[in-house]
Amino acid sequence: MVGSGLTMTQKGTAAPPRFTLFHSAGVRFAATYAGLLTMSAAALALFLWWSTAGLLDRQTEAAIRADAQGLSERWDDGGIRSLVATIADRLAGNVDDDAIYLLADPAYARITGNLDHWPDSVIRTGSFYELPVTRAGMRSLARVQSYDLPGGFHLLIGRDVVVRSQLRQLLTDALLWALVIVGAMATAGALVVRSLFRRTLANVSATAAAIAAGDFAQRVRLSGRGDEFDQLAEVINDMLDRIGRLMEGVRQVSNAIAHDLRTPIARARTRLEDATLHAGTAAELRSAIERATADLDGIAEVFQALLRIAEIEAGSRRAAFAWVDLAAPLTGVEELYEAVAEERGVTLSADLPDHLRAFGDAALIQQAVANLVDNAVKFSPKGGTASLSARILPGGLEIVVTDHGPGIPQDERAKAPQRFYRGESARHTPGSGLGLALVQAVAQLHGGSLRLEDADPGLRAVLTLPLSGDAPGV
Repeated sequence: MVGSGLTMTQKGTAAPPRFTLFHSAGVRFAATYAGLLTMSAAALALFLWWSTAGLLDRQTEAAIRADAQGLSERWDDGGIRSLVATIADRLAGNVDDDAIYLLADPAYARITGNLDHWPDSVIRTGSFYELPVTRAGMRSLARVQSYDLPGGFHLLIGRDVVVRSQLRQLLTDALLWALVIVGAMATAGALVVRSLFRRTLANVSATAAAIAAGDFAQRVRLSGRGDEFDQLAEVINDMLDRIGRLMEGVRQVSNAIAHDLRTPIARARTRLEDATLHAGTAAELRSAIERATADLDGIAEVFQALLRIAEIEAGSRRAAFAWVDLAAPLTGVEELYEAVAEERGVTLSADLPDHLRAFGDAALIQQAVANLVDNAVKFSPKGGTASLSARILPGGLEIVVTDHGPGIPQDERAKAPQRFYRGESARHTPGSGLGLALVQAVAQLHGGSLRLEDADPGLRAVLTLPLSGDAPGV
């Protein structure tokens, strides 16, 4: 279908987009690699050419300038005759037979030197020319520079550079071929890089496609080399594990809500319906409404606890973090539950320091400790004991709540902080199964942890909160 703007498959779903060659990230990375390698090789070749072939030209020009300086001094000392004699001496003593001299009159007619005539292409003084010349009946290549002398005379000084030119051409050809070879190797390397890039991304893409299709058991394979791609794969796998745990938690919460709230809702409905049909007096009707309202209040408290846990896990309360002294809030928890414990016949003791400085949200920490103490008092048998203690260790702040109740079996302790989870020993005890979930959420918000240990008998709950490294005066 053209009008929809999508290529549709026979089943009516959008087909995967078709990518051109240069839309591929692998091709772009490979091309970048090849381009950088080629430019680096070209820069190296230019440097080598400048430092070798260019050096030969610079040496020749330096020799010509030095020669010109010496002949200029001879002209100043003895004029034209001294200059002619000096040129003859230098030509006679030129062992390498590469020196070129030509002295001409104002009409450019030859006076002395080893060239037959003044080159037609040499028209400006002070400029270097590289041109073919005939010397001793043989063609050669020379690099020359002309000078104007007093009286209209002209002097041409140069060097035979045919051997150096051949060497320069040989070096240039070698560097050009080297660039061609580097370009070919860069192209081959780019293809290898593209293949490796595609193979690695294909692993990630296949895993993502499987996850999108509903197969949450798939994970990105590790190469075992410990490189950046393995680190990326580990991060992706950790993320998928986290997503899996969250989705499992959502399913468990949904099931728990449907299971645990069905009874109070049904009970409230039954009471209201029964009161509607059978209540004979206003007092009976009011009593039924009050009991139904209590059931609905319990349901509202459950949802309020869920919202509070979600708020904590979202990290929105982290903005309220500050340096606080937890000694007073924890003492308040002990004083609040001391009366509750006394009513139940339980002895509650506390071992708290005078100062307990920590970084965090004091209200949340107090709520978490209150939940732990509430559980300890609730599950302690009549005549039993429960305790609350806190201390600062090198690893952070440790708050411990201990009871001598039935405890939690070893195989259930990992599940206990889950929302709505209630072990066999807590089935007949009032509660919603959200207390430990909130404690764990508070611990994770502060970067700490919640450990449930055996108190033999009973349960030992350890809430650990790390101390910030920039703590002032801790």
